[in-house]
Parts: sequence; structure tokens; C-alpha cells
Amino acid sequence: AECVDFYKVLGISRKANQKEIKKAYRQKSLELHPDKNPEEGAAEKFAEVARAYEVLSDEEKKRVYDQRGEEGLKQHEQMQGQGGGFGGGDPFGSMFEHMFNGFGNQRGRGHGEQKTPDVRMPLRLTLQQLYVGVNLEVEYLREVLCVNWEDCTRNSNDCQGPGIKVQRQQLAPGFVQQVQIRDDRCVSRGKMWRDGCRACPNGKTEPEKIEVPVEIPAGTRHGEDFAFQGITDEKPGMMAGDLHFVVVEIAHSAYSRDGDNLYTTVEIPLVDALTGFKRTLTHLDNKKFVVTVNGVTECDHIMRVPGKGMPRRNGNGYGDLYVKFEVDFPDELTETQKTAIREILGEDDNDEL
Repeated sequence: AECVDFYKVLGISRKANQKEIKKAYRQKSLELHPDKNPEEGAAEKFAEVARAYEVLSDEEKKRVYDQRGEEGLKQHEQMQGQGGGFGGGDPFGSMFEHMFNGFGNQRGRGHGEQKTPDVRMPLRLTLQQLYVGVNLEVEYLREVLCVNWEDCTRNSNDCQGPGIKVQRQQLAPGFVQQVQIRDDRCVSRGKMWRDGCRACPNGKTEPEKIEVPVEIPAGTRHGEDFAFQGITDEKPGMMAGDLHFVVVEIAHSAYSRDGDNLYTTVEIPLVDALTGFKRTLTHLDNKKFVVTVNGVTECDHIMRVPGKGMPRRNGNGYGDLYVKFEVDFPDELTETQKTAIREILGEDDNDEL
């Protein structure tokens, strides 16, 4: 089998440090995760990315790989009884759960583990974008754990979880009261943060900017929620919360929407209302279509145009377009025009009842 260059897989140089390796893995995972990327071959590429990170994030494996290449690494892992590739397990499981705590799926949830707050962000989209569908790369700034954060903790029996410390008070001989107090130095059960730790000079977390791929299908509606699990702020001892993009529809100048149907208003002159007409309209995808009326059009008449509404979310065709016609009456008529209209419509000039 052809050997794979793990550094090229992650798009980094051989001098990359652990922070750069971790950042590259996060970005590649977001791009290629099968839950978010339906393209053919994405799953295989993701598996390569996961394997590359497994090796390069482990100092021992990285050292062997740098010295002896992939074949040498496989021999080393066989001697260690690992077999490589997450011990033959699911590459979409352990590594991605560790990095993103279940991004795009429900793995790793439960067991009473705390998580950081969810974040809801409005995603403002035009009616045109909702009509044709669009793929977006949304920039999101979050806090991620310092790469070496575990080196900055010490054992503490008083810590009962993130931010929770148990304080014992002796009330009387043989009587001890336990009180829970807030202590942000507690990062998990039995672990306390060491202030001033050189391994993380900027504290427990640091800012990271990521690009989140959001696929908006044609026909998406106002208020729809697109959730990405486990990619909000990270904190020691806690799972990252979920990021929610909530669609906010931007009003259109010509069309309005109700469910799968569209509505628009067209102004026509009186002569067209009486004699019939054709109108060329431009749809949301900039394609032209013609509306034809042969008879007399009453003021505020509404015409249904089948199949010219929004795409249905289930992929089963389109809704309808409803066109309201407003008749533009002239401000005034000359006597000659009045006489001609009476003659045409067969009205005489008799005011008697």
C-alpha cells in the first residue's frame, strides 16, 4: 500500500508544534466529517485526517514516524499491541469525540457530564438564498483549551467537579459538615488548576477562530435551526456546548412568503384590465416567466400561478405563486375620452332613473 504523508494530510510543515497540529486537525475535521460533507470520498479523507492526528499528536508515535516512516510506525504499534488506526476501531468516534465532543452527532452525550452553554446565532439570509439554497462558511470565534492544560492541574480531593469545591467544617467532636462552594480553580473531580503554570501562560483557554460549514437547502424557512454539537467554548472537565444557527429571513422588495407559497403585487393600467395583457416577471432565481390574462381583470384580483412558489423542503416540487393585480385608474379623462368609452361600453348619457 502507498505510504501516506501525515503532515501533508493535515496541511502542515514538519516543524509544526502541537498547537498547530491540533488547529489543523480541527479545521480538516470540520471540512470532511461525513455528517457534514456528503461528497464521495469524504469519509476516507476524514479517516486519514484522524489517523494523521492520532500519530502526530502523540509524541512517541510522532518520533517513531519521523524516524522510520509509516511502515516503521506500524511495526512499532504491532509490537505495542495497538495495531494502529485507533486499535482497529471507529475513526469517526474516539478522535473526533475527543476534539469536538460529538460534533454533528450524539456520541459522548449523557453520563451526567456538564457542558458549556449552548450558543444561538441568527443567520440572516435573503429570500433568494432560501429559494436556491446556499453553502456558507461562517466564521466563529470560541475559546479552546490550552494544548497542555492537563499539565497545569494538581490532585485535590476537595474538588467535586468543574467549579465545585467541598469545604468541611467541624461543628463538634465527631460532627463534620460538608458545604459545597464555588471555586473556579476546580476543573474536574479530584483536579485543581495551578495558577501561574508555565505550560499555559495565558490561562486555561485561548481564542480560536474556526470556519463552520453551513448547508442551507433550497426551501429552508424562517426560524429553522441548524445545530452543530460540541463546538462552542471549551473548559476543563466539561463538554463543549452546541452552536445553533437560526435562520432569519430578510424581507424581499417584490416577493413575500407564507410557507411554500409566494406572493407578489403587479400594477396594471386600466386599458390592460379591460382588454387583457401579458406580463414578464423575474423570479427569485432571476429567471423570466410570463403571466397571461385574457379577460377583464377586477381591481385587487388574485391569480394563482401553480409551481412558481418556494421549493418544498421535502424535495417534492414547488409551492404556488399568488399575483395580486392593482388597477391604475387615470386621474382624469377628457370629454372626448369619456364619450368614446361610453360608446364602446354601450352606455348612453341618460341620467334618468
